[in-house]
This record gives sequence, C-alpha cells and structure tokens, in this order.
Amino acid sequence: MMKHLILAFQFLTIIPIRVNTGISDADIAKSSSAFVIVGLIQGILLIATDYISGMVFHPDLVIGIILLVLVLSNGGFHLDGLADTFDAIAARGDKEKKLSIMKDSTIGPIGVIAIVLALLLKFLALNGLSHFPLFTFYFSLFLMPILPKWTMVISMFYGKPAREDGLGRIFINRISFKEIAISTLILFLLLILLQVFFSRYMSNTQYAFYAVLLVTMYFFCRVWVNFFDKKFGGLNGDTLGAISEITEIIFLLMVIVWSRLFI
Repeated sequence: MMKHLILAFQFLTIIPIRVNTGISDADIAKSSSAFVIVGLIQGILLIATDYISGMVFHPDLVIGIILLVLVLSNGGFHLDGLADTFDAIAARGDKEKKLSIMKDSTIGPIGVIAIVLALLLKFLALNGLSHFPLFTFYFSLFLMPILPKWTMVISMFYGKPAREDGLGRIFINRISFKEIAISTLILFLLLILLQVFFSRYMSNTQYAFYAVLLVTMYFFCRVWVNFFDKKFGGLNGDTLGAISEITEIIFLLMVIVWSRLFI
C-alpha cells in the first residue's frame, strides 16, 4: 500500500518522492486507490495556508494564495488538461484531429479562456465562502482537493482510453472495482470523521448534503465519460484533469447553494 501511496503522490503532485523498487503498469493503476489520501494532504495544506497567510495578508489576497498553493501542489497538470480539453472540444474535425490538438504542447485561446474562467470561478466562490462561518469555509478548503481525486477514479473505472499511448491509458485500462471500492471507503471514512469530531459545527442537514453531493458527483462523472467518449473516443490524461478542475468548481457552488437554502 505504501508503494501505491508514493506513486499517487508522484503522479498527482510535485512532491519530489520516488519509488526505489521496480514498478509495473499494475502498480500505477492500483495507486488510484490512494488518490483520495493525496487530496486529504492537499486539503490540510490549504487550511494551513489560509491560517498562516491570514495573519499577514488581506482576505482577498489570502484566497489568491490558497489557489496558488493548490495549483503549484498539482504542478498545474489539471489546469493544463482543462485547457487542452477545451481547445479540442472547440476544434472542428474528426476525433484524431481533436486528439492531436490535445497532444500539442501549445495552448489555444479557448484553453486560455477555460483556465481564466476556472480560476476566477474558484476565487469568487472561495471569496464568498470566506464570509460564511469559519467551519464552512475550512470544510470547503478541506474537501475541495479530495472530491476531484475520487471523481477521477470513478471516471477511470467507467471510461475507456482514447488512445493507445499515454499514461492515462495505464490507469483507464487497468483500474478495477477494488480500487474504486477502496477510494470510496476512504472518502466515506473522512466524511464520518468530520461528522464525529465537528458535529457541533454542522447543521442537521449535513448527512443529506453528503448524499446529494456524492450522487451528483457520481452522475457528473458518468455524463462527462459519455461526453468525452463521443467527442474523443474515450478518456486521456487531459480529460481527467478537466474532470478534476470542474469537480472543484461544482463542489464549491454546491456548498454555497446548500448553505444558503438549508442552513
């Protein structure tokens, strides 16, 4: 399990850790079961960033620093995937042409717009949440990197590879129900621990929110998997990055809507 956890950190973050022993494609695929744990560490990092930077900087600047830390910790990979995906969606032509656009290292105007809008929406959502009770804000920071890791695993389980090369193919071809079960179990345990230790800060509708959130994210994954299958013939690393970025936005918006309507 430790090997899989290290591999998960290696593929999802810029933390300079390496596996000393030999690794196989199966090991890489199994590391998806630890993706949620990577999100957990990132969530704690974001809370620490808010606490430390909040001692010095204006709240608006703190939100910007939080997003900077999130992007840097991911190495910008997910934003790059979002940009490439939307460049390909906007392009005319067959699936092969769209895939070649995604493989190109340059970013087109649609990709730039996608990055700007994604960061802007996350900034505005977090800024709005910063005016909610402190627990709600920290709850959002904590889960924001965790849920995308889970939706990536869900998407890889149901999706098929769009091309025969690339790292995404290794995950999508080899992930099994075991990885999705472990990932989901870890997520459930985290939500239960939040409820146990912080129940006095939560509303009576918290369990209902968890249910709506997870069901929404699950169907969101199925919709995007089907959409990308029609557009590109399947998933690749870029589309998984796009799913991760969009998940973060949807989650933040759901927290805001639920808090205003039911708390």
